Amino acid sequence: MKTKAGACAFLLSLALTILTGCSMNDKESGGLPSAGTATTNQAARTAEKISSELYDLIGVKGEASDTRPGVSECAGKDPAKYFTVFHPWTFTPTSPDQLKGVMERLREELPKHGWKVVEYGPDTSKNENLAITADNDGKKYGVKIAYFAKDARPNLNLFLTSGCYQVPDGQTVEKF
Repeated sequence: MKTKAGACAFLLSLALTILTGCSMNDKESGGLPSAGTATTNQAARTAEKISSELYDLIGVKGEASDTRPGVSECAGKDPAKYFTVFHPWTFTPTSPDQLKGVMERLREELPKHGWKVVEYGPDTSKNENLAITADNDGKKYGVKIAYFAKDARPNLNLFLTSGCYQVPDGQTVEKF
């Protein structure tokens, strides 16, 4: 139970890191922007659709991990009515050398598809993995993509997260 709570806290922290300080912030409240009204299932389907679009932009043959979106609270808001969706997944190419140049291509292609690259360069890990953080203000989503070139099987790790959704009147947030 302690591990699950720690994992949730880490994911929420990562989600806020992706969106905080970026153009996707709600300028008036200083928090996450409104992503509109949706049920948690509708929002999860939207996250999967956006992840699928990102998969297509990678443009390399490979396999995506079979992870499903999760739901988290919006800081400072009623957790029964407001939520964000996050979707972490990994892309592993059929051949490791296929990822060479992918991050540079994504840096160029993401803006053509409504994403604003807000950060690009090595992360702070000891391996200095190349990472991109991008926001899509129209879709109210942010993504962090990290290229783990030095792993035994080089891969891309993606963490997609939404703005703050509100459930329709009469409904409550479903956690999954």
